[in-house]
Amino acid sequence: MLEPSHNDELPAIPGKRYFTIGEVSDLCLVKPHVLRYWEQEFPQLKPVKRRGNRRYYQRQDVIMIRQIRSLLYDQGYTIGGARQRLSGDEAKDDETQYKQLIRQMIVELEDLLKELKV
Repeated sequence: MLEPSHNDELPAIPGKRYFTIGEVSDLCLVKPHVLRYWEQEFPQLKPVKRRGNRRYYQRQDVIMIRQIRSLLYDQGYTIGGARQRLSGDEAKDDETQYKQLIRQMIVELEDLLKELKV
């Protein structure tokens, strides 16, 4: 879903298991209130809620948010259109998520290799 040309503007996803809403906001360049709204609009987006209703997002949630962001902001879809696109192409989206995850891992490994060479 994310166009390769847009990957450069988003920060790399750290190798953590859970992310707070503030961290996800920074990683996806979307404000926290928008993330909370998207949770209501997109059934695929279900962060874990713990004490005090604090949200904890996993890596696949961050990738899904980046896909939603790309559909809405870069490709010009409406909320309804993006929801339909995501629900209609779930098998394709899974494949896209894996490809995005692999690209992200490659970038992180290349960065690590650069640090080790120094």
